Amino acid sequence: MIIVFKKHISSEAVSKIGTQLSKHKLRFHIFGKEGLIKVFSSHTPIKFTDSITKNPFVKKVVDSPYMLSSIHVGNKNTSSLSQMLDLKVKGPIFMAGPCSVENKSQIVLSAKLAKLSGSHVLRGGAYKPRTSPYEFQGLGVEGLKLMHLAAKKYSLLSISEVLDPRDIEVVNEYIDILQVGTRNMYNYALLKELGKIDKPVLLKRSMNATYKEFLLAAEYILSGGNKKVILCERGIRTFISETRFTLDINAVLFLKKETHLPVVVDPSHATGLASLVRGAAFASISAGADGLLIEMHPKPELSIRDKSQTINSKELI
Repeated sequence: MIIVFKKHISSEAVSKIGTQLSKHKLRFHIFGKEGLIKVFSSHTPIKFTDSITKNPFVKKVVDSPYMLSSIHVGNKNTSSLSQMLDLKVKGPIFMAGPCSVENKSQIVLSAKLAKLSGSHVLRGGAYKPRTSPYEFQGLGVEGLKLMHLAAKKYSLLSISEVLDPRDIEVVNEYIDILQVGTRNMYNYALLKELGKIDKPVLLKRSMNATYKEFLLAAEYILSGGNKKVILCERGIRTFISETRFTLDINAVLFLKKETHLPVVVDPSHATGLASLVRGAAFASISAGADGLLIEMHPKPELSIRDKSQTINSKELI
């Protein structure tokens, strides 16, 4: 349960309700400048809940496992993706670029092509999680520097993945949007640390996660104080073997209905096939997605990773 107060409530009024909670032996936590109270109990007395609801300072009481991302707590008008990224854009936000930063010429050309195609954000991996420890792991800090250089040259924002809490500081220095990949959705130590920064975090849904698990992962970041969370549907594992994953359009519909957070889709990973990316992208926007995260390479056939799902700049337009 979360208690949402009306605007301009005093800290004394919040503390008074906290005292009431203590008398009922309920565990709670007061957080945020708004003085939201999160109550840790599944057996809150009905009479007590009724009395809280009637409190003149209380706006509403929300009963939801994912409290801070709930549509009942946030305001969609202040959580749009364009506002979060400080972009004066009407319509979907497009994030495009290669799977990995390979070298300076490749990422600078990718930025140029992304800009010409109408994209707003340059994507590119500097730290790459791989199933095999022997595969290309990214250029690290050098890759971040190249991303920063390329994005600034063409007046683009940048997005890149962070894998380790120890790398947050350096990624934060060079990159505008920090990405949490599918493998790290359950990395709660990483999510907690990302909750302490004041920068957008794009959280990808784990390939095996339920909607509830996905939103509770977002809660780790939100509860730390960082309200700039972007949810990303990137496909889930099913019995289908013909595509890399299965794009869950239902997720877009559900998340837009249940949360106030912006939702983007990664059709590249969701399909794993360049020929399907465009159709999946259109379907995502039709479902209400606020943006797309697409793998684009100047020469897809030369990409170090993910050749099969990477499109060229002409297909991006």
